[in-house]
This record gives sequence, C-alpha cells and structure tokens, in this order.
Amino acid sequence: MSEKIPVTVLTGYLGAGKTTLLNRILTEDHGKKFAVIVNEFGEAGIDGDLIVGADEEIFEMNNGCICCTVRGDLIRILDGLMKRKGKFDAIIVETTGLADPAPVAQTFFVDQDVGDATKLDAVITVTDAKWLKDRLKDAPEAKNQIAFADVIVLNKVDLVTAEELASVEAAIRAINPYAKLHKTTRCDVAIDQLLDRNAFDLDRILDIEPDFLESGHHHHHSDEVRSMSFTIPGDVDPEKFMPWINDVSQAQGPQILRSKGILAFKDEPRRFVFQGVHMILDGDLQRDWKADEARSSRLVFIGRDLNENELRKGFEACAA
Repeated sequence: MSEKIPVTVLTGYLGAGKTTLLNRILTEDHGKKFAVIVNEFGEAGIDGDLIVGADEEIFEMNNGCICCTVRGDLIRILDGLMKRKGKFDAIIVETTGLADPAPVAQTFFVDQDVGDATKLDAVITVTDAKWLKDRLKDAPEAKNQIAFADVIVLNKVDLVTAEELASVEAAIRAINPYAKLHKTTRCDVAIDQLLDRNAFDLDRILDIEPDFLESGHHHHHSDEVRSMSFTIPGDVDPEKFMPWINDVSQAQGPQILRSKGILAFKDEPRRFVFQGVHMILDGDLQRDWKADEARSSRLVFIGRDLNENELRKGFEACAA
C-alpha cells in the first residue's frame, strides 16, 4: 500500500468555478484535512481570501503562472509540506485559469523528491457550459485543460438549453473521450467522485504528449490577456458600485474573461463577494469582517483590451 500523499490538481479556464468546487471540497463533512496551494494570475491575488475553509493551510503563489515562472515555488512548497507529513491527508493544487496542466502534472514525475513523496491522484478540470465553446476557439489553454483531465466537471449547466448542453458535451468528448464527466450547477458533485480516485493515467497522457516525462516542457501564454487589480483602502458605496459594475460588464463584457472582488460596503458588517464572467455577474454578502481585519475593497479584472485607467477611475469613484 502506497504511503505517498495524494495530490489533486484542480484546473479550468477563468471563471469556470474552480474556487467554488474547492470551497465545496473543503467544507464537506469528510473528516479529512487538506493542504491547499493556490496559484493566481495577477499581482494582487484575492483567491486565497475567497476560500472559505478555515482549518486548511493555504499557500498562495501570485507571482506568475504555476506552469511557467512559479513552478520552482511549487516544488519548494511541496518540499516544505513533505517535512510535515502527517499533518494533512492530501494536497490540492488550484491552478490559474490560464495554466496548462501538463507541466504542473509533470512536476510530480520529473522531480525526484516530489515524486517519491507524493502521488498525482487526478487532474480535475472545471468547465463552463455557457462559454466553453467560445474559449475553445480563442484560448488554447482551455483545450489543453480538457485534454489532460481525468475528471471533468461541466459546470453552470443551468445557464444553457438542453441542445446547447449536448453540443458542449460533444465538443468535450471530441477532445477527451476518456475522462469521467459530471454535469453540475455550482459544482454540486459528490466529493467521493472527485478525490481518492487514483484516476491519473500516465499511459493516456504519454499518448497525448510523448515527451511528457522529459524536462524542459515549454508553454507560452497569449500576451493579449492581462490581469489588473484595484484597491480602495476602505468602504465603497453600493449605490454607486452596483450601477457602475453593471455598466462595465454590459459595455466590456466580451473583453472581460473574469472579474472578482471582495468589497466593504458602507454600513454593512459582512463582506460582499462578487464574481463575474463576461457580462454575467453574481455576488452576495458572506462572512463578517473580522475585528482584526482592515476593511478594504478589492477588484480584479482579467481580460483583453481593457482600459486600466478608465476602470481604476470608475472604481475609485465608488468610494464611500
């Protein structure tokens, strides 16, 4: 029986629902303790703050994409975790929405120390039923994420018709006929269908990428996609913010691949957490601001051809 620590790589394009699935895994009553490694595209990440599990240890890597510049950081974090074996049952690595999972998965095979101590259990890819077909046309990362998946969570099925769902499922199956596929709304899938599956299939991956086990795997991102983040050190006025963000998403929705934020609304004790994909917005009040936590309002936009100055001025005008 292997004593290696199982690792699940959680991937999926921007806004598909990776953090929603991660939160579901962490808050289910399964009695397990996870170490979570989160990689975010952008200089001022907020994904760590969007994860609700209070007991898990969360390691953030915000200085680049996990499959490129910060892979060394991943190895260092994993090495550190190995020294604390027994403190947790499994490791979950959440990649950026722009990550190619191949070099991330490769880490568990070509780095000797990591490979000796861990076992890649599965690559889980979350996909967005509403937008996946568009992304397959303009984002090679989205296709790679599906090709590499052992388990696919086809999320947001409530946003499409039965015909559209059949079409997107056929598109997925054309790329990867082997992965287990779950159709979900808000990533509602039984956790035992995701974890401890021993699903990673090296032989299948070698069919896709014969040089998978050779070092020096190169991967290039499109320079068009940029991340920008804005912070107001205090409260915003919801009467100003809500109309503004609705206008921005309607006018620039096609260019906005992803938007998200944690906001302090004036006279509101709870944090407002906001998520967006193109022109679809969602947000609600979540936990209270903690007594020792500075109230601030942060927004992140990831997209193409976005006017950073215009967005910054617009957001700053929402200050309370």
